[in-house]
Amino acid sequence: MMKNAILELTKIVQGVALIDSPADQVKKIVSSISQTIGADVCSLYRLNDAKDMVLLASHGLASDKNITIPAGKGLVGVVAQSRHSLNIADAANHPDYFYVEETQEEAFSSFCGVPLVKQGRVIGVLVVQSRSAEQLSAESEAFLVTLASQLALIVGDIPLVTILDDSINHRVIGVRGAPGIGIGVAKFCDAGSLSRASDEGCNDPEAVIIEWRNLLIKVQAEIGAEKSALGTQLSESVSGIFDAYQLLLSDQSLIDRVEGEIRAGHGLAYSLKISIQYFCDLFRAMDDPYLKARYEDIQHLGNKLFNVWSGAKVNAAPAVPITEPVVLVGAQVSVSDIASIPAKYLAGVVCYEGARLSHTAVLSNAIGIPAVMGVGTLKKLHANDQLVVDGNEGQIIQRPSEAVVAEFRRLIVKEKSLSLQLKELRDLPAMTTDGQTVRLLTNTGLLADITPGLKSGAEGIGLYRTEIPFMVRESFPTEDEQVQVYRKVFAAYPGRPVYMRTLDIGGDKQLPYFPITGEENPALGWRGIRFSLDNVQLLMTQVRAMIRAADGKDNLHVLLPMVCSTDEVTLFSVLLDDACAQLISEGMEVSRPKMGVMIEVPAAISMLPFWQDKIDFISIGSNDLSQYLLAMDRNNARVSKRYDHVHPAVIHEIFRIVQSASTVGLPVSVCGEMAADPVAVILLIGMGVRSLSLSSAKLPKIKWMIRALSVDQARRVLSKALTYDDVERIRQLGNKTLISIGLEELAH
Repeated sequence: MMKNAILELTKIVQGVALIDSPADQVKKIVSSISQTIGADVCSLYRLNDAKDMVLLASHGLASDKNITIPAGKGLVGVVAQSRHSLNIADAANHPDYFYVEETQEEAFSSFCGVPLVKQGRVIGVLVVQSRSAEQLSAESEAFLVTLASQLALIVGDIPLVTILDDSINHRVIGVRGAPGIGIGVAKFCDAGSLSRASDEGCNDPEAVIIEWRNLLIKVQAEIGAEKSALGTQLSESVSGIFDAYQLLLSDQSLIDRVEGEIRAGHGLAYSLKISIQYFCDLFRAMDDPYLKARYEDIQHLGNKLFNVWSGAKVNAAPAVPITEPVVLVGAQVSVSDIASIPAKYLAGVVCYEGARLSHTAVLSNAIGIPAVMGVGTLKKLHANDQLVVDGNEGQIIQRPSEAVVAEFRRLIVKEKSLSLQLKELRDLPAMTTDGQTVRLLTNTGLLADITPGLKSGAEGIGLYRTEIPFMVRESFPTEDEQVQVYRKVFAAYPGRPVYMRTLDIGGDKQLPYFPITGEENPALGWRGIRFSLDNVQLLMTQVRAMIRAADGKDNLHVLLPMVCSTDEVTLFSVLLDDACAQLISEGMEVSRPKMGVMIEVPAAISMLPFWQDKIDFISIGSNDLSQYLLAMDRNNARVSKRYDHVHPAVIHEIFRIVQSASTVGLPVSVCGEMAADPVAVILLIGMGVRSLSLSSAKLPKIKWMIRALSVDQARRVLSKALTYDDVERIRQLGNKTLISIGLEELAH
């Protein structure tokens, strides 16, 4: 009789998850199952690219190496094709029995196989066998079926080569941080972390507060010196990062919070730890990936303050001069870590933590260094181990073989050639081969993001997120404080369009001093323009700050989020007129900004004809609109692979938006991930979209693609795509077009 099934299931899954090596994981799986259900044999098979079943590991068979069952053959093939378990007492007499001599499985009579299924696809088969000619008990079969669904999640993403031999070419999947490929030896970044600070108490708060203020002055000076020391190597690219640090160091809410903790009796380091953690938690709680990633900016600065306070020599010059390419590896990698490596030897960055929009990813993008984030702790990695950093695919390869290194070096040469080609396009228009120009703007929300956009050839800012000044304070920012931030944005893009989105809080983006509670579904609740209009005094302050920051120029465009009703548009228009009138009466030079709406709520699509005389433009927020149309969260791992913004329903609705806007004479722009997806951009150009807003890192390749494409080609692709009813056919069509115009590098 099997022990408690749930307990045993939990023990196996947890035990396997704690093992680092994929090869050891599969061995643990088969041995644990054999022991739990008392089977003589347990074997785990995985589907390969040829649709054959490869034996990954076996407990009980004579051999567990180099055994492959041809596609559709044997009882394993029956289980895979039927997608159903098979439980029989006499395997040898089954008509589909397929004997593999090397296994010596004739000694075992019974067979019970269950499929491993991931996202609807059979990826393997789990088999148990016994010498006695009797079926496996119903209880044990049910246990195997349940366990198989869990194991599919564990082994489904691990490449076969990694499982069969992880002594070389050990592949670890992470998150794409910055594009490119780098090869070098691992160098660990082990800077002191503020999280280690303990509370030593405080007997003289006023003396510690003086120490704190002196620390601020010292760190400000060090950051200035680091920026200067970078010289021509990185200063132009990353100066925004240093400026952001200086702004945070002078932020009164941070200063006051630390001093408040000191007065409460805590030591300086612990007060700093509590305060930094407060702001980090604020951002980490958000669902918006861009805003969520901003916690790293604060965390990096906290570590910097702690290391200067403790006197840690975390950025001292290495004892041995660096003479070969290195890959920086650590939980986080800071500006100072990067600056400590000569530019010609910095091959890549790997972070255990972080995401696509994290501080280190933004920095790596700015300086053109490949980066992979969120790989988890690499316990089997040692200093000076060779690493391949593949930022294009979001993976690293430990101890790569000579053949693998040679292949990646070939890709590096190819990428460098393409990079030079893209650099030459920076100041050229994104013009199709038949003379249609597409305006390419960039998305941003931090001053540190501005320089990469300019270097990529952005013609302006298509989406400026204004939430951050509101989130890093303990009260609503004043009008003057907002003006200071916004003016720097306009100064970076003089005479170019800047689309500023009004405050978009609520849902996942909460203000610590104005919490929104009691909502069962915050995503559909008091957020965006709904919140702002209900707090009109805050909206008026923000709009006045935007207009003042524009200094009478006509390049400000105000963008309203989450709009779905005419009342919202009308109320804001009246407020905008009032703000302009107020500032004129105060003697300021004012140009009434153009106002537009984000089309991200499906209800707004049908309202466009009613708004033709009320707004000046629209911007399609492709991320939220796709999620609302598909009722699917792209950040939910269980459904994220089903989410695709070229889903037929999304394509048809966006085409309807573009046609409707064209009929009423409203300019259209598209922002979000669609604007950076080559296949989606082909469809958008075919629809008539002539303005895109995307990340600075993706902009050069999209420009390259546009300059190789004709509008006529795009229209033909769109015409076919509108007749298709599944995503895969649309993507295949788009990729075929990319290959036909010589851009196979962009086809996936």
